[in-house]
This record gives sequence, C-alpha cells and structure tokens, in this order.
Amino acid sequence: MQTADLSHSAQASATAFAIPANVYAEKVVSVTHYTDRLFSFRITRPQSFRFRSGEFVMIGLPNAERPVFRAYSIASPAWDDELEFFSIKVPDGPLTSHLQKIVAGDTVLLRQKSTGTLVLDALTPAKRLYMISTGTGIAPFASLIRDPETYEKFDQIILTHTCRDVAELEYGAELYRQSVEDALIGELTNGRLTYYSSTTRGRFPRMGRITALIENGSLFADLGVEAFDPANDRVMICGSMAMLHDVKALVEKAGFREGSHSEPGDFVVERAFVG
Repeated sequence: MQTADLSHSAQASATAFAIPANVYAEKVVSVTHYTDRLFSFRITRPQSFRFRSGEFVMIGLPNAERPVFRAYSIASPAWDDELEFFSIKVPDGPLTSHLQKIVAGDTVLLRQKSTGTLVLDALTPAKRLYMISTGTGIAPFASLIRDPETYEKFDQIILTHTCRDVAELEYGAELYRQSVEDALIGELTNGRLTYYSSTTRGRFPRMGRITALIENGSLFADLGVEAFDPANDRVMICGSMAMLHDVKALVEKAGFREGSHSEPGDFVVERAFVG
C-alpha cells in the first residue's frame, strides 16, 4: 500500500473550462494505492454539500472541455469533514485511467446532488443488517458502518467483502480496524460489527464466491447465526452485476421484499458504482 500526500499538479496541462453552476471543484487531500487495481482518495468537502451515508455522487476531472462524470459511492460517513472514495483502476477507462494518477493538491469535480438506494430509510427495522459487497462495492458500507445511526437501527452489523486476491481485501480490513478503534463510533461497534472477508482466487482461510458461501451455509455457520430470515434480517447488496443478480435472487427466494425510499422493505440493491 502506498499513500501519496505530496502536493503536485498532475493536471497542469488540463484544458481550461468554465465550471458549471451545479459542480464543485475540490482539492485532493490524499491518495492511497492498495494494489495495481485498487486505490482510495480523499478530497475536501464543500460546506454546503449534504448527503446521507450510503449514497453516491457523480465525480469527474477538469481535464477536458466537457469532463466525463461517473457515479462513485461516498465511502466517508455523513459527519466527516472530507469526502472519501474507493476506486478500481481501469487502464482504458474514460475517467479512471486519469483518476488513478491524481495526487494531493489536484482538483476533482463533484456534482452537487447525491442519491442512491443503499440508505437506512429504505429498510424496515430488524435485529441484524447484512452488508454484502464485492470489490469496490464495499464503499457505501464504509460510509454506513461509520455512521452512528446504523447502530441505532440495528443490533448487529455484518459486513462481507469478497475479492479475487488477498491484497484486495486490505481496504476492508483497514476499514474494520479503524471503525473499532475510532473515538466516535468505537464504542458502538464493539461486539456489534462483524467483518467477514473471502477470496475467489488468492489463498485465504475463506474462499469462494459469496453466493456459494450463502447457498452452502458456510457464511451462517462461520458467523454462528441462522440462515437469512426476513423476520430478523435486512440485507444491503453492492458489487458486481453478477453478484447483485445472484444475491438478490437468494434473498427473494428466502422471502425478502425489495425496499425503496418511498416504500421501505427487507433488502436494497445499489447498481450505480464504479468497479
């Protein structure tokens, strides 16, 4: 893992353009590279920018006359003074091929409106909340597990994170450590937040797609809990399209009903994220 915190303008040759009225121009505070495929970065937060933990926002770079914007889940909680994002590196991606090169001091564009389905208000009350993620799909949950409101609504939080290789789990492992040790929410997470990681390729104590671990009962056996039950459990899902489809089918088969802002339910799915 490499953290870049030296100010340097990688955008010195960027094409000048007028920033639209509905866009903020914010400064990069720090960048952390975890693998050759994954990195996170933090930017300054506009004083007027409001969002709910779990939502996403459109971000871009001032490197073209008409910048490309993509949806990124906000990984920092709603109370944070900065905005954090967790991203995959796509060599030929119209945005990520440039975004992965940012360093502290560079400018990132941020649209003023956030949205998303992975919010607490879209779920009805229950005992236990599962947050099922793969890859950078852990980002909205990084926000939610650091929000005190999550612990007001659920007694137990189970965060699962599945990646191809062990090194790709580092962000989630670090996130869990920080959450447990955090001065603000550490007391809330104590004994109530569980981090369950697995790999699909790299050698690891737990291996297999999360869908397989759910179907064969390994997830529940490892956690010492009963299988999905809509009477006690709620589920949030974010990750690859294949995983979203498969886990959604599994929870619906178990009797869960999909929720929304207007009609809270037993589970929610987020489809708009990078990676």
